[in-house]
Amino acid sequence: MKSLRLLAAAAVALLAVPLAGCIPQPGATSTPTAEEVEARYERYYTQVLTWEDCGNEMQCATAFAPLDWSAPDEVDDIELALVRHRATGEREGSLFVNPGGPGASGFDFVYDSVDFAVSDELQRRFDVIGWDPRGVGRSSAVDCYSDQELDEFLFGVPAAPVGSEEYVQEVTASAKDFADACAERTGELLQFIDTASTVRDLDMLRAVVGDSALNYIGYSYGSDIGAQYADRFAGKVGRVVLDGATDPTVSLFEVDLAQTQAFGDALRAYLTDCLGSSACPFRGGVDDAIVQIREILDRLDEAPLRAEDGRRLNSAYLGTAINMALYDEGTWQYLTQAFTEIQQGRSETAFLLADAYVDRDEEGRYASNIMEAFLAITCIDYPVETDPAELARQRDLLAEVDPLAEPEDLDALGNVVCQQWPYSFEGEIGPVTAEGSAPILVVGTTGDPATPYEWAESLVGQLESGVLLTYVGEGHIAYDEGDPCIVGAVDEYLINGTVPQDGLVCDRA
Repeated sequence: MKSLRLLAAAAVALLAVPLAGCIPQPGATSTPTAEEVEARYERYYTQVLTWEDCGNEMQCATAFAPLDWSAPDEVDDIELALVRHRATGEREGSLFVNPGGPGASGFDFVYDSVDFAVSDELQRRFDVIGWDPRGVGRSSAVDCYSDQELDEFLFGVPAAPVGSEEYVQEVTASAKDFADACAERTGELLQFIDTASTVRDLDMLRAVVGDSALNYIGYSYGSDIGAQYADRFAGKVGRVVLDGATDPTVSLFEVDLAQTQAFGDALRAYLTDCLGSSACPFRGGVDDAIVQIREILDRLDEAPLRAEDGRRLNSAYLGTAINMALYDEGTWQYLTQAFTEIQQGRSETAFLLADAYVDRDEEGRYASNIMEAFLAITCIDYPVETDPAELARQRDLLAEVDPLAEPEDLDALGNVVCQQWPYSFEGEIGPVTAEGSAPILVVGTTGDPATPYEWAESLVGQLESGVLLTYVGEGHIAYDEGDPCIVGAVDEYLINGTVPQDGLVCDRA
């Protein structure tokens, strides 16, 4: 899950990227499962997918789904892009994978990095399938801004002082312009990109690839898709892993608050590690270093550092770079390098980190629509707070837990983008129980800055058959850390159905 703190404060033309070496060949087909569905859904659940070789030892296919699942006969269809890596050994079925976001491409995740997504053993046993959810990437997708417009929207710093009338007008106008552009360029799809609709799509995809039950790994926001799937289709749950779990009971502000606290904790862990090295660019203790980072952020807004491509490194870019580096302990070294360069008047590594976070390449192109899709899906997945008194209270709570902000640095406007959104949340925020489902494995990391560990604990408490697996360490999600305890427990569960002991703790130390 992306950090909401950054994007709420800040606030592409969708690039179709051809697959290298993708020459269509006579394709294999999937045989849908024979199961009863409502007559109005039958043509979706019985469609035959044609898989074509598309390079990188992968096969690609396109499925169709109704724009609006509640009225499939009254709307057009949308397209869903899929990719699969065929089982290299004795096949036991399919394993769907989603990398999170919301807005991240499951297609790219599997196509570009299947070895990162799942272990060799899982690749031997399963067809590993990634797909772009509605609104994302190669599927029927959200489209709002050109690359240059998106640069300014995400990283522009308001010229007026925080809290002034001019500031309010500037921030509100920016949010409305973005929302209006999304509505104009995306069309009616923008109303139907909610997670509940994606869950319906996933159940249909499960059926058309020929599986009677869903085997699934959802990372970060992908765990939200998996949890909501289990709650709606409990009888179709096979073996489901939710790593970097989200909590479906929290509000949009509670997500923001928890992430702000968790990223603050991760920053302190990074600084503790950094200050133990002679290469650390900071002086004194952790609190002293935090003050120094605040000073750097203020100084960059007063005198941004110009990069070779003409961009100016300001607090928005550096804040994004910091968040990017704090996702994983393995990238802390690059944050140290970025701070060291800034002290030397350079900005290369800071821009590299910020660009990686938003999927922007060195040519200035956004390689995916993840940032637009992230905002669009978020705004339709949550109710939005507008009461001024409550927004002021929330601002004060954020200031208490954000080590890089003072109360006067934060406005009390709330999520301005979602306040301007043309469509609102419909439904209820509440617990998921998945009553009657097979056991569901929930994985939480104690030092996770993006999906705090307490969310995994909460989700396990909601799920009737939830089982908690804990990784003691830093970073977002656990499976990709390669810890033998975590990988072994997850793989054993997915392959053999062996459920680990509830509360099992894997400590890399």
